[in-house]
Amino acid sequence: MKSCQSIGLLFLVSFSLLKIQAQNNVINNTVTDIDGNIYKTVKIGNQVWMAENLRTTHYRNGDPILTTVPDTLNYTAEATPKYQFIYNNDPKNLPIYGRLYTWYAVTDSRNICPKGWHMPTIEEFKLLDDSLGGKKLAIGKLKATGTQYWLSPNADATNQSGFNGLPGGWRAAKGKYGALGKYGHYWASNMQTPEYAFRMFLSFDESCYKNHLGASDPQNAWSVRCVKDKP
Repeated sequence: MKSCQSIGLLFLVSFSLLKIQAQNNVINNTVTDIDGNIYKTVKIGNQVWMAENLRTTHYRNGDPILTTVPDTLNYTAEATPKYQFIYNNDPKNLPIYGRLYTWYAVTDSRNICPKGWHMPTIEEFKLLDDSLGGKKLAIGKLKATGTQYWLSPNADATNQSGFNGLPGGWRAAKGKYGALGKYGHYWASNMQTPEYAFRMFLSFDESCYKNHLGASDPQNAWSVRCVKDKP
């Protein structure tokens, strides 16, 4: 009898844990941007995030998000460059890593995210971390697993959250691309100082622990994940 009771209790506990995980990480919904790109979404805690990097080439009102010709053009002399790029101008990178956007493009008032969604603030990234057990635990839970896209060792990656963070690299204002497979940077919508904008940072090794939530030059082009508006 005790054995049957123990098995029954174990089943109930396991079922409850699975139910909680299903409630916190729902990946069966999608959102579509103005270009018709369809993105998987995931519920993490009380937030709903895109589970793929943004790929749109238009603002919500239909205006194009510009790029440079050539794609390696140096635009450091521009005060507020509003551009988007495919890493190394290679179309094969687009479906995996999405596009790279300057901070000025993603914070334009015409809105880069689909209707009902918005660019996350650094406070919303902090809430994301908190819902996953704090910064140190969250980093691994946010990263896609394995070394198909991330370089080895892809430290601590479990993707337990379903966020599926990817190392889309970056494009510097001077025109150089770098860090594909090594780093994933995700813009936040607010500034830390008049010179630097907040961002979330993921790395293939432990180097992201100190710099996971920080700031950098808003002229750089980095990845974007939109978060759903609250009801």
